[in-house]
Amino acid sequence: MKRNPLILFFIAAVIAAMLFAGTRSVRKNRAAGSPSGQLIGQIAPDFELPSLDGTNLKLSDLRGKAVLLNFWATYCGPCKIEMPWFVELQKQYGPQGFQIVGVAMDDASTEEIAKFVKEMGVNYPILLGKESVGESYGGVGVLPTTFFLDRDGRLMAREFGLQSRSVFVDHIKKAMSQGKAVQAKK
Repeated sequence: MKRNPLILFFIAAVIAAMLFAGTRSVRKNRAAGSPSGQLIGQIAPDFELPSLDGTNLKLSDLRGKAVLLNFWATYCGPCKIEMPWFVELQKQYGPQGFQIVGVAMDDASTEEIAKFVKEMGVNYPILLGKESVGESYGGVGVLPTTFFLDRDGRLMAREFGLQSRSVFVDHIKKAMSQGKAVQAKK
């Protein structure tokens, strides 16, 4: 069966237009200073969500630690690339007062999310997200979306989509250097 070159060209043009529109939308949101951009420098919106281990985690309970807050989904390809980096970063910086928190933002069942997390070897809390929490951060229309909080709970930076590991490391180091550290318990 011969393929019509005109049809292949049309399909390629449609795909290119979709990629252009998506990239432009992300850049426009960054440049326009979407609501989450207005939160930079402010105390992060607090929330309490259930975790996979059956407990609830309240974001403000992590004050004193630098936090990487990652909104992700099981179907998200870039999220699967980041997660092994996050596992390594949690091991490396966790003892210094750093905590990664993952917020699952898809419709998969708790069991499916738990299986995925186990397969990925995740060593940090995974919370079952709600749309309202994402909206309080200006919306998370792009997955992954990652926020960096200093030790006082202030939003220092946000990143949309897949970033290089070095971008995460730079934000983590900056977040850990600002704010009041957790006091060691005696």
